[in-house]
Amino acid sequence: MAMRGIYTSVNDIRKRVFAEVARLSYDYKDGDLSQMELIPYRVIPGEVSTYRESVFLERAIVKERMRLAMGLNLRSASEHAPVSTGAEECVKPEKYYQPPLINIIKFACHKCPDNEMKVTDACQGCLAHPCREVCPKGAISFVNGHSVIDQSKCVKCGKCMAACPYGAILKLERPCAKACGMKAIGSDEYGRAEIDQDKCVSCGMCLANCPFGAIADKAQIFQTIQAIKSDTPVYAAIAPAIAGQFGPALTPGKMRSALQALGFEDVVEVAIGADLCTIEEAKDFAQEVMGVAPDGGDRENGAAGEEASKKLPFMATSCCPAWSMMAKKLFPQYSECISMALTPMVLTGRLIKKQHPGCKVAFIGPCAAKKLEAGRRTIRSDIDFVLTFEELMGMFEAKEVDFSALEEQPLPQEASADGRGFAVSGGVAGAVVNCIKELYPDLEVKTESAEGLENCRKLLSLAKAGKYNGYLLEGMACPGGCVAGAGTRQPIAKSAASVGQIKKQTTAKVALQSTYKELLEDLEEREKLVAPPVD
Repeated sequence: MAMRGIYTSVNDIRKRVFAEVARLSYDYKDGDLSQMELIPYRVIPGEVSTYRESVFLERAIVKERMRLAMGLNLRSASEHAPVSTGAEECVKPEKYYQPPLINIIKFACHKCPDNEMKVTDACQGCLAHPCREVCPKGAISFVNGHSVIDQSKCVKCGKCMAACPYGAILKLERPCAKACGMKAIGSDEYGRAEIDQDKCVSCGMCLANCPFGAIADKAQIFQTIQAIKSDTPVYAAIAPAIAGQFGPALTPGKMRSALQALGFEDVVEVAIGADLCTIEEAKDFAQEVMGVAPDGGDRENGAAGEEASKKLPFMATSCCPAWSMMAKKLFPQYSECISMALTPMVLTGRLIKKQHPGCKVAFIGPCAAKKLEAGRRTIRSDIDFVLTFEELMGMFEAKEVDFSALEEQPLPQEASADGRGFAVSGGVAGAVVNCIKELYPDLEVKTESAEGLENCRKLLSLAKAGKYNGYLLEGMACPGGCVAGAGTRQPIAKSAASVGQIKKQTTAKVALQSTYKELLEDLEEREKLVAPPVD
């Protein structure tokens, strides 16, 4: 996670590609996509390479980034065709994300060494030779007074690294593989990174941690703008993690004006859906894990006493799609323990479409995995497009939106502080606990949370062993929570502080104080509120 929050040339290229694709879509008419051929020369101008050994390679990589940003499939270096070939596919109004969402541009991959012990120039060739003495496989020898590791014998135990008094031995790990909590990244026959799509849950942590910008996800920038240009109103549903993502000039009070400048009809906070999700999960936990009857009584002493034995051992929150997908892939026997409440994104989309029939909804958030969630057959009717904060910034650049000149149009205070706190690790569980305290004051709720899929795996392993019976478990695929999503634009700690500041300014503190809580009665047809199985 060392690169998170540092603005690099990789971020800059991504922003420029997103801006050019947005500009292409705003200007698009009469089926003409020929301007695509010029974009690589605008992103990488001149004759001399800036980032790699060849300006031609740089432009080839930009071409594939463009195609992915338009929702098109990646091409290999062996395919010869203009960048616009097949691009008419992206103009289709019902163009959904097609797996794989996360892609490695193979000719951009550095073929990083993976899981290799390496002696650096800091080696002093000391007399004690502790590295050699502790090596269990005799893999270390000394050549010209310098430690040398025979990689064919080395078992990567790390004992030499720990023993070196100068810290001269490092363990090199491929950054994308190190960031992947699903162990889904290996190597192809040429030593380039390769994603095992059967294991991948599209969290995007590999994308965010590749220092060569070789990993990219598909986007719907082009399709969203085409919808905005149509006669159908498009509403922006903004995730709570948006706080502070666009710098101090774009204050919360100007967010509505900024998005309307892009052509959106209006803006709705997804924190409203978070409040509805909180209430549902609080009820589900009380009834399914703690044995409380729907009327608030004790199931064990009521007519439903026979159902008490069917209580779930624990309940896991549902709002992070990468976490719930990981749980269902690796711990299928506990899939029923994942909350059945719809996610805040889907509940908000459903609410907007109930209020504005015939509209379209674009979810704007920090998350790559939300793109696949929205593409599920059973959810497509609720969310039409998903954009990340990075992609939205490209749209602002394309339209040359001047944040300082925007009018203040504060969003109404409709969501609760707890709903807005979903963006930060621990926020979901905290919101559910606060709601349970309001609904069932006598219940004592035990919680545990984990951030990062590696830690989430450990959490569920312990739950499988019975350590968390009766607990509410919160999992977040991104270290730090949604504020660390692959599509975010600022340092994680700064984002978390921005969310905290917004929470302090929020009048309603808990979900049950939300303006929209009465909508649960309107939406409370269980088949509409319950999350469908993953397609």
